[in-house]
Amino acid sequence: MADIIIKNARILTCKSNGPKIKEHMQDLGIIERGFIAVENGIIQEVGEGDGEEFCDRHTEIIDAEYKTVLPGFVDPHTHLVHYGSRENEIELKLKGVPYIEILKMGGGILSTVRATRAASYDQLMKKMIRSLDIMLLWGTTTVEAKSGYGLNFVDEVKCLEVLRDCTHPVEIIRTYMGAHAVPEEYKDNREGYINLMTERIIPYVAEKELAEFIDCFCEEGVFSVEESERILLKGKEHGLKIKIHADEIEPMGGAELAGRIGAVSAEHLIAASDEGIEAMKEGGVIPVLLPGTSFYLRLGKYARGRKMIDMGLPVALATDYNPGTCPTESLQGIMVFASMGMGLTPQEVINAMTINSAYAIDRGDKVGSIEKGKNADILIMDAPNENYIIYHFGINHVNTVIKNGKIVVKEGRLCY
Repeated sequence: MADIIIKNARILTCKSNGPKIKEHMQDLGIIERGFIAVENGIIQEVGEGDGEEFCDRHTEIIDAEYKTVLPGFVDPHTHLVHYGSRENEIELKLKGVPYIEILKMGGGILSTVRATRAASYDQLMKKMIRSLDIMLLWGTTTVEAKSGYGLNFVDEVKCLEVLRDCTHPVEIIRTYMGAHAVPEEYKDNREGYINLMTERIIPYVAEKELAEFIDCFCEEGVFSVEESERILLKGKEHGLKIKIHADEIEPMGGAELAGRIGAVSAEHLIAASDEGIEAMKEGGVIPVLLPGTSFYLRLGKYARGRKMIDMGLPVALATDYNPGTCPTESLQGIMVFASMGMGLTPQEVINAMTINSAYAIDRGDKVGSIEKGKNADILIMDAPNENYIIYHFGINHVNTVIKNGKIVVKEGRLCY
């Protein structure tokens, strides 16, 4: 018998045999009035009716009348572990100072690096758990988290160990991103820093299983296409799967590189060329788009999500949660930017934040949809349908969150 039955639910199953593309991104696999049976952390059954045959006197029954039930959100691009904040940069942004110029002034990533290096393991853990609690309250049940604010051996390892050791309902997928910037002590010795990563840090991270993925910021003034390829392929050589920050500000050719070297995902892509989009399609790369960053940096443009979907790429969406260019933990907020800024429909947005995001972190067989045999990661939202979630913006619609079959948010409050 089931541990939990959700009944009278309008269920968005997001069911799919792989990442959704083209018109399939409009299909949420809706069951208008159905049930979900959960047993031992797994979805036992989902279908029409009330699931009465799965109940006994020990089953907890949740009546989801007038609510919308959907998979737990998957956030496939965050910079979760860091210290400090950068609210002092708002005035510079309002004056139109480009992000790369802020970086050259010692702000941006480098200011966060200084704060993160100075922070203890315990301080980083405490700050990170606060953010994870916010994410959980707003519906995120699985998150990818990058290092990249240590930029040396000791502090990159410290950040990855914080991610590894964290015990929290939100599942964390770890990415090594030492190639986030060139640290100040190596500003006149780029080759020395690249050698540090490729010859010492990457082998250690792989050997100790501190990360599953490797990422690199391929951007003007950060790492060139050639440097990025060298770093990422070294990670691949050591068994790490490839992600890449590609073509965020300038059309560097990062999307083309992603397709050429078999990246799982390419991320940002605001300036990606037509050739880059085609290369990603040919290479089976999932584009992870970050519309909150376009909004917060006041770029006046967004990644061409509409074109990517029309060309048959399985678009995913993420927060890019970080202390400088998109300081938000809320995927519900990102929904609005994706719809109003990029022209994606509510159905496309939800598939992009569930099943496609799950595949962007190589978890499509476990999370991202409500299907028999998958992990019971489920949201119950105080909304009559998927359109309402975006229409009534700026509030948290989450009523209940179930993670791995356990109720961790109830009536909008943490209860784990």
